[in-house]
Amino acid sequence: MKALGTCGGELFSSALLLRVSVLALTSVVSFYLGKHWSDDSSALSRIFFFNGPNEAVSSVALSPNANLVTNVSSLISNDTSEILADASPSLEAAPPPPPPLTERIGVVDENGTMRADFDFDADLGGDFDEAGDENETSDGGGAAEERVRVRIEKFEPCPEAMSEHIPCLDNEEEIKKLNSTERGERFERHCPARESVGLFGSCSEGYRSPIHGLRAETRGQNWISKDKDKFKFPGGGTQFIHGADQYLDQISKMVPEIAFGNRTRVALDVGCGVASFGAFLLSRNVITLSIAPKDVHENQIQFALERGVPAMVAAFATHRLLYPSQAFDLIHCSRCRINWTRDDGILLLEVNRLLRAGGYFVWAAQPVYKHEESQQEAWKEMEDLTARICWQLVKKEGYIAIWQKPLNNSCYFSRDSGIQPALCDADDLNSVWYVNLKACISQLPDNGYGANIPAWPGRLYEPPQRLQEVDMDASIAKNELFKAELRYWNDIIDGYIRIFHWKELKLRNVMDMRAGFGGFAAGLIDQQFDCWVMNVVPTSGPNTLPVIYDRGLIGVTHDWCEPFDTYPRTYDLLHAFGLLSKEQKRCNISVILLEMDRILRPGGIVYIRDSKFIMDDIQAVTKAMGWRNDLRDTAEGPYASRKILMCQKPMIEDYTVTSFLENHSKSMLVVMT
Repeated sequence: MKALGTCGGELFSSALLLRVSVLALTSVVSFYLGKHWSDDSSALSRIFFFNGPNEAVSSVALSPNANLVTNVSSLISNDTSEILADASPSLEAAPPPPPPLTERIGVVDENGTMRADFDFDADLGGDFDEAGDENETSDGGGAAEERVRVRIEKFEPCPEAMSEHIPCLDNEEEIKKLNSTERGERFERHCPARESVGLFGSCSEGYRSPIHGLRAETRGQNWISKDKDKFKFPGGGTQFIHGADQYLDQISKMVPEIAFGNRTRVALDVGCGVASFGAFLLSRNVITLSIAPKDVHENQIQFALERGVPAMVAAFATHRLLYPSQAFDLIHCSRCRINWTRDDGILLLEVNRLLRAGGYFVWAAQPVYKHEESQQEAWKEMEDLTARICWQLVKKEGYIAIWQKPLNNSCYFSRDSGIQPALCDADDLNSVWYVNLKACISQLPDNGYGANIPAWPGRLYEPPQRLQEVDMDASIAKNELFKAELRYWNDIIDGYIRIFHWKELKLRNVMDMRAGFGGFAAGLIDQQFDCWVMNVVPTSGPNTLPVIYDRGLIGVTHDWCEPFDTYPRTYDLLHAFGLLSKEQKRCNISVILLEMDRILRPGGIVYIRDSKFIMDDIQAVTKAMGWRNDLRDTAEGPYASRKILMCQKPMIEDYTVTSFLENHSKSMLVVMT
């Protein structure tokens, strides 16, 4: 038994030793096989270096590319010759890649209804602008490959002579080439060549901050005197004999149906003086766009803007004004020095295009009340022309005459044959960019679009009928998209108020550079900001301007590859959503940014919400202009396709002014008060 036990123990020890040896040999072979195969096949290496189906273990093998460092710029330029070898290997683990971008297929499905997974920032911001920068991916593909980035050191300040310069209206070289100026051609746009636009930086030498509340102190008055370093508006003056307040009361009594702030919400003041008409209508919930040419009284628009009244430089001459058909509920001309009956009434026919169906034209001029033969002849010509275009003279009292435009085409069709002006042929009445005036009557839509507008403030929230005419990727879902935009901007602005203290900025003149349906402006109204917004609809996108006017807001068509028709230092806030990534396909973004610098007040702020792939290019220009910059993630986080760039233009004379980006709650109090 003892021998058997001893023998059994030896056999057991030998078997155990054999098993251990086999296990050790297997482990060594497995290690070397894994090391060898990891160089050739990541699939095979995962067999040996994963503990479980979802849990990875770091490999001990070094990649054959471990000694290579890639120059990212070489990827952008498609030049692989700049891939450099580094002698020392990098042992740092690469960061995890961002999640893949959601594929965008439009805001609606194949049936024309809004997608259930619709997201405004991702979908409207992408498909609405024909995909914007969607082809710019983090691996350097698509449009990102084609961009050439230029290093910008610094822009020089513009000459003092250009401190009030409006590039497209002060182009004397082109104006001298005009064959004729008798119809006001010199006051229209004559832009310099694109390569010569925006060669200089800010023209702000000697600038002083505007006086907050200037419009309230000056409304009802209409001429200017200078007292030391301030302007005063001392009297009741020449335009409104008894003051603007009494003048508006008189209009309301003459035609109660005008109903300021209810039926009449959007007005146009032609030849506006210093905009007392528009300034006082603000308190009656009427937003008035005041326009005048840059003529012998060239500073009147500048004074209007300094008062915080909506205004821009524009002239009735040979081209359509840059506003859509049926834009204004009321158009006003008080001593505006325009001959409405010249050239077969072509200028009054432009007023007719701009005036909403059933809207009112108010004319306060000498022919209305003076009895001299020349004035009476002018009145008869005006009476005859307005009758032929089917306007009804609803009231004439003192020096004011008020006409109403018809609600439909029935009067036009019932006129005797041969009566001039004739009806216009089929025409896009909302096409206005460099479009010549036409001496014919613009017909109203047979479907009544533009005429059936709810009263203010309901019209701000009700999707207008003309929304259905906007050419974009939506059909059934357009009304839902309209409402989604308003909700989106209300949420964004609410965040700006909480985080960046917008309510303390004392904003007055605001521009939305790519306005969509006007949701940003509507959001500011909802949040009770005491400001007005110029809603700009770029010519490169869908024409949503009729929708903006139908909801009781103002705006203009513009091509951002050309300068804007306003004076330098006009706006307190510029808001640009998806603009630069869109327009970079058409022109150099530095041209647009320099134009933004021209029209922005010193101390003014800029919010750029755009593709993250273009932010480096934008910051290169803004830093060269001397702006302060702060780049932030959106609420979607660091991997979102967009970022927010907040900028502030510094005061020229005092760079110690509190920076908006350093202290959001104090900056504009310093600038504006």
